[in-house]
Amino acid sequence: MHYYPVILTGGAGSRLWPISREFYPKPLLPIFGEHTLLQDTARRLDAIEQVGNPVFVCNEEHRFLVAEQVRELGKTPEAIMLEPEGRNTAPALTIAALYLADKEADALMVVMPADHVITDQALFTEAVKRAGELAADGYLVTFGIRPLKPETGYGYIRRGAEIEGSGSFRVDRFVEKPDAATAQSYVDAGDYYWNSGIFVLRADRWLEEIGRYQPAMLAACRKAFEGGSRDSDFVRVERDAFLASPSDSIDYAVMEKTDRAAVVPLAADWSDVGSWLSIWEVSEQDDEGNVVRGDVLLHDSRDSLFMADERCIAAVGVRDIVVVETADAVLVADRHRSQDVKAIVSRLKEKNRDEYRFHRRVYRPWGDYEGIDQGTRYQVKRLTVKPGAKLSLQMHHHRAEHWIVVSGTAKVTRGDETFMLSENESTYIPIGTNHRLENPGTIPLEIIEVQSGSYLGEDDIVRFEDDYDRIG
Repeated sequence: MHYYPVILTGGAGSRLWPISREFYPKPLLPIFGEHTLLQDTARRLDAIEQVGNPVFVCNEEHRFLVAEQVRELGKTPEAIMLEPEGRNTAPALTIAALYLADKEADALMVVMPADHVITDQALFTEAVKRAGELAADGYLVTFGIRPLKPETGYGYIRRGAEIEGSGSFRVDRFVEKPDAATAQSYVDAGDYYWNSGIFVLRADRWLEEIGRYQPAMLAACRKAFEGGSRDSDFVRVERDAFLASPSDSIDYAVMEKTDRAAVVPLAADWSDVGSWLSIWEVSEQDDEGNVVRGDVLLHDSRDSLFMADERCIAAVGVRDIVVVETADAVLVADRHRSQDVKAIVSRLKEKNRDEYRFHRRVYRPWGDYEGIDQGTRYQVKRLTVKPGAKLSLQMHHHRAEHWIVVSGTAKVTRGDETFMLSENESTYIPIGTNHRLENPGTIPLEIIEVQSGSYLGEDDIVRFEDDYDRIG
């Protein structure tokens, strides 16, 4: 019997705007060190023997970013399962269980959101082993975090009877996020835990329980899985069948209904890093209670978080604030109201502004591009193409493009001709002309691209050939 990390990477992390964006969300960010939250999650079971390769469930848009981050760790994914649209955590877990049950029916799934922080890996490893013993006996196991304070931002689990002197317990009930007074009563009672959203369960047992309590969800997910396809590490489910599944969480769909739910207490420091306040709480603070990242100058300032990406932040005489600077946005917020950042993201969506979707640097499977300048009928970008990579063969209806090679060597397809460009050489792509850019070299290719025309949106791309299955 193997443990398989099942890592759920959905969610935009909108409360961590402006560093977390829809197309580059918080699991993909290195918030606490050299590794991203997703990479830390993928490494979380490394100390356990008999652990299989990780299974990731992610949005179609994030597939190459997830694959690249796993490759950087030197790990091979068991599968990267692609959701055409998010349907909450229960369908995501169900398609992962269907995949693993085909491989090993009693596979132990360690289900982890990709954006949590757990600082004591040894404690977590021991808790997983304890949970694995219960899961092998058919329990659906979750972890309860010992509450350090009356937290109103988390759900709670009340423990029931102890399971055969194991130090683990049956679940008496799950409780929604409480108000402050109720949260204090839970801490005082001593038999409530924070709901971690981390689970250990057998693949076959999850399928039995989801079939018992959510038969329509299981039927839709099974049809989506069986009608899907595999391309290298990517497993695509059939779109229409998956979208026909009810949308529900693991807790609501099964855990609150089953009579085989168990909770393993976990005393390790844990956070779902759901807000700037939580990042301040779990980060190292200076003598004045400040968390500082980047180029920051402070005078007489306390209990605040400052994060500078490109520019210098200077603060004088402030208390309890959050200041986060990125290339295209600056957030200033009361530290205790950082949950309300989501309201700003909603405003950006209403206005259809790019700042909620993209950073100024946008990552693509072939590399990335960064906006440098923009006017009424032009914009300038810096493109970086990985060695051996190539963009799609494409055409634009409304814009022409000028390419200047800054470094590396470019192979250019323009209409019926193909030619090479070296440093300081350039070419012009007229409106309506099929074209492609490739990097045949062994170092990154850097291009300055000047677009001009009546419409410069990213949706003015007609693809004819593409190595990354993005046609249509």
